[in-house]
Amino acid sequence: MKLTSFSFADGANLPQKYTCDGQSVNPPLSFVDIPAHTTSFALVVEDTDVPRHIREDGMWYHWLVWNIPPETTKIEEGIPPAGVFGINSGRTLGYTPPCPPNGTHRYYFKLFALSQMLDLPEGATKQELLSAMEGKILGQAELMGTYCRQ
Repeated sequence: MKLTSFSFADGANLPQKYTCDGQSVNPPLSFVDIPAHTTSFALVVEDTDVPRHIREDGMWYHWLVWNIPPETTKIEEGIPPAGVFGINSGRTLGYTPPCPPNGTHRYYFKLFALSQMLDLPEGATKQELLSAMEGKILGQAELMGTYCRQ
């Protein structure tokens, strides 16, 4: 399985448009080579470079979505996919744009192909999502972008 974006390459800078310094919209994403028998997708977007004085675990969850229909092969710019949304670290549902408080941060877009829909309510946490996905992951792909505020 492969996850890409026509707006940025893996390991490259995220365009400002997708951050708090721009339009705060989600970037476009495309996925190919989807495993057979995929019944749904889950998407997690996280920042692993958060200062420990802000978040003890050093993580910030920007977007949690699951039960994305299996026929989905792309997410359009600024348009969230069909699915169920979890609570992000900003305590909201939906996409929260990168807005690093210091230096360059890495933003990981992680897509999971799942063998079934998840029985998980809207507003669930990342940990609840990971627990619900256990034993159901058929494949996964990752795309990483960086951002530093000027």
